Amino acid sequence: MQHETEASLVGHEYEVEVGPVAHGGHCVARTDAGRVLFVRHALPGERVVARVTEGESTSRFLRADAVQVLEASKDRVEAPCPFSGPGKCGGCDWQHAKPGAQRRLKGEVIAEQLMRLAGLTPEEAGWDGTVVPADGDKLPAGEVPAWRTRVQYAVDAEGHAGLRKHRSHEVEVIDRCLIAAPGVTELGIEKREWPQMASVEAIAASGSGDRQVVLTPRPGGRLPIVELDKPVSVLRIGEKDKQVHPVHGRAFVRERADGRTYRVGEGGFWQVHPQAADMLVKAVMQGLMPRKGDMALDLYCGVGLFAGALAERIGDKGAVLGIESGKRAVEDARHNLKDLDRVRIEQGKVEQVLPRTRIEEADLIVLDPPRAGAGKQTVRHLASLGARRIAYVACDPAALARDLAYFAEEGYKPVKLRAFDFFPMTHHVECVAILKPVAKEA
Repeated sequence: MQHETEASLVGHEYEVEVGPVAHGGHCVARTDAGRVLFVRHALPGERVVARVTEGESTSRFLRADAVQVLEASKDRVEAPCPFSGPGKCGGCDWQHAKPGAQRRLKGEVIAEQLMRLAGLTPEEAGWDGTVVPADGDKLPAGEVPAWRTRVQYAVDAEGHAGLRKHRSHEVEVIDRCLIAAPGVTELGIEKREWPQMASVEAIAASGSGDRQVVLTPRPGGRLPIVELDKPVSVLRIGEKDKQVHPVHGRAFVRERADGRTYRVGEGGFWQVHPQAADMLVKAVMQGLMPRKGDMALDLYCGVGLFAGALAERIGDKGAVLGIESGKRAVEDARHNLKDLDRVRIEQGKVEQVLPRTRIEEADLIVLDPPRAGAGKQTVRHLASLGARRIAYVACDPAALARDLAYFAEEGYKPVKLRAFDFFPMTHHVECVAILKPVAKEA
């Protein structure tokens, strides 16, 4: 093993000029010898001392933290959170950047991914280049929007709650998370001890007063008696079956969007930012322009957010098919939309269920795939259905750009793209692309 440890460059420091932002919450720099560094806690144009956190002398690139700023960017601010910085909590990527600069950096990443993976300029993608903040999130530098309605706390060996360090299982014990929504903060998870627990997830619905705590015990661990500062439902993850088991109170929280109430059980997906569900429905419906009698697909439909919005707009003679792989989410979707008999929800993977439905055409399609994207086969199948418009909701600009390239091969191109900053202080960004068949442009 001796030669391997000798080759490790962890702890080495390089003085570097920081280059452009890259996808993933860091910037690119090069050592004097030309070695690529992915540097966190830095900003483009700065001169910093970067300390290597991962990599060996044979690695293609190294990961590093900016531990000293020699020449600061005008976009730099003192990180408002005391737990943010090199070697600390890994939850936020851009605490050290002004809010406007964060959105600009995200825009640069989207533009770079679109060009590199789809060969599209912002204009060709129908995008004005802006990343729009959610309502109420435009705050002065040094202030942090409290947006995160679901926080997964890791628990250390002593039972203290915290958040994981970047790319690590180590826990940074905290007394407060600045990006946590008020409903999460008021539970006081950080103020008490969680013996024998591996993690504690806190959920504060924004569509109701519902609060939920999901406990994952360590192997053989016994559940504590949960007494928090507010009324809360308690669930636990089973050690053997990894399923969610109600311990006390409701097994779901109630959310609201587009005038409907949605039941969301643990494991069911719901947007984490309080404004996101409403703003996404609006963007998708404005882009799709549903008509009475349309046949629509909602793929990766979760608890039925877009299926419900579509069904309300296409009327009695229309139909919506939702497809979702999560069993619990499908149960919730069927419950949430049971008053709409024009909606059908099927359970399974999109690439398996969609061919089985024998559907040969659709007027509208909305897809909100997981982080990896939809992939070539699914895109090819969707394009064959001849939809008038397709709305693609994406939480990863790289996956979006890859799939846009596949859609282009099948004759669909984006006519409008919008980007939303639903994850302030982090590198994450949400996009909505509206696609139309090229032949039907006239």
